[in-house]
Amino acid sequence: MLRPFLLLFCLLTTPAYAQPDEQPRALIIVIDGLRPDYITPETMPNLIVLRQRGAFGADHHAVFPTVTRVNAPSIATGAYPRTHGLTGNSMYVPQVRPERPLNTSSAEELRLLEAAMDGALLTTPSLGEILQDFGKRLFAASSGSAGSAYLLNHRGAGAGLIHHTYAVPDSLTPLVEAALGPAPPPDTPRPALVRRAIDAVLKVGLDRLQADALLLWITEPDGTAHAQGIGAAPTVEALRAVDAEVGRLLAGLAARGLDGQMNVFVTADHGFSTHVGQQSLSALLVERGLKQSSTSTDVVVAGGAIHVNEGGLARIEAIVGLLQRTAWVGPVFTRARSPSTGSTDPDTTAGSVEGTLSFGTIRWDHARAADILTAGTWTDEANAHGYRGAVQVPGVAGHGSASPFDIRIPLIAAGPQIKVGLQSAVPTGNVDLAPTVLHLLGVPPSEAMEGRVLSELLVDGPAPASVEVRRHQARAEAVWDGGRYRLVLHQSWVGGTLYVDYAEVERR
Repeated sequence: MLRPFLLLFCLLTTPAYAQPDEQPRALIIVIDGLRPDYITPETMPNLIVLRQRGAFGADHHAVFPTVTRVNAPSIATGAYPRTHGLTGNSMYVPQVRPERPLNTSSAEELRLLEAAMDGALLTTPSLGEILQDFGKRLFAASSGSAGSAYLLNHRGAGAGLIHHTYAVPDSLTPLVEAALGPAPPPDTPRPALVRRAIDAVLKVGLDRLQADALLLWITEPDGTAHAQGIGAAPTVEALRAVDAEVGRLLAGLAARGLDGQMNVFVTADHGFSTHVGQQSLSALLVERGLKQSSTSTDVVVAGGAIHVNEGGLARIEAIVGLLQRTAWVGPVFTRARSPSTGSTDPDTTAGSVEGTLSFGTIRWDHARAADILTAGTWTDEANAHGYRGAVQVPGVAGHGSASPFDIRIPLIAAGPQIKVGLQSAVPTGNVDLAPTVLHLLGVPPSEAMEGRVLSELLVDGPAPASVEVRRHQARAEAVWDGGRYRLVLHQSWVGGTLYVDYAEVERR
């Protein structure tokens, strides 16, 4: 075995374009906040060409809640929040911090959670760990937040993880500095960070480490769209810049002679909607006397998750009743109804409070889950630039809802094991990426994975038309004097894999 310093010397001095073997490889590119209708010949020509060279999944799903730090671990583990344990962009874990939620965009706060859980940040193995057990290596790079990057390969398994503020394991740092230069300053513009992440894939993940699988996270257009809005000129320019960088990456793969090996998947962590609301969830609860103050811990709000620490079932029911009567609130979910509350079916779709659906219907039923989960209601209203989808929450634009505009995202796949010129209407999801990559690399999936192999996209797979798709609607209703709240959750099933299509609410 090479001594550590000798191994590092070999890595630092390995020439670029080292001769690759002939084994299949895979690259997942996540473009944060990429809507399907952003991909046009005028704005994203490189993605259009890639789509023409391969297959397009026309019914691809983000995981609900449609936020980054739910979908990052879902992509990395092939599982839903009920299995991997990351439930939101913020999480209230009282044994870590009783006074307020953790911000999961911070790697430091995720490490606090990791330490409190005896190392179990995620409660299922991730792609890097599984590949490592079979002698293969994952390399991850991200231009996003430190927290979202950490969730891609938090143990640094295989070939590790590079973010512009750290590397996992720490021993990668000298290699990163030799290949990419010193770490950029904190105020570095996002496009420069995207370029650095792509350079990390090419110059470190491929040239030095010869990774079998690569996972790249590109943080734009999410950051610009949040501030400027969907379709605004700066957002369009961000899309063009991202497309140019993806083109540079693809050209880099070709220059390295990897066209015959590399299977490329391009998707997003969520879609995007225009925000048209005014009031926040916490403010609503305080205003109606169901939470003492914005900073009180009797009831803690973490995104759309509500933790009730005082008041028990009566407080939970009162909050649910308020949400159901509030016009800008959309679907409401609670824990599954137990035998003591009138059901003997542990897999019931009914929530514990009348008119709610269970966490199980959205695969959010983890021990870390809150008492209530909700999101803003949505419409298909178009904004000033003609982009449809509006959610009644504060801000300019964003995501997180159960709207089809937040859930539906693109999936482009191209490579030697992918069909060419295919458009498939079979439902797919972010939970399918990890098991598909494992399949391409000849590695069996973890038993905990809830996604499936996207066989209909593969050259040796069935025609999409032959794949059975089942559609289902889960329903709940609450009625009171002079009013009614009706919730319908639209689901799709392919084999044993569930996809949440969208949820709609009707009030009278």
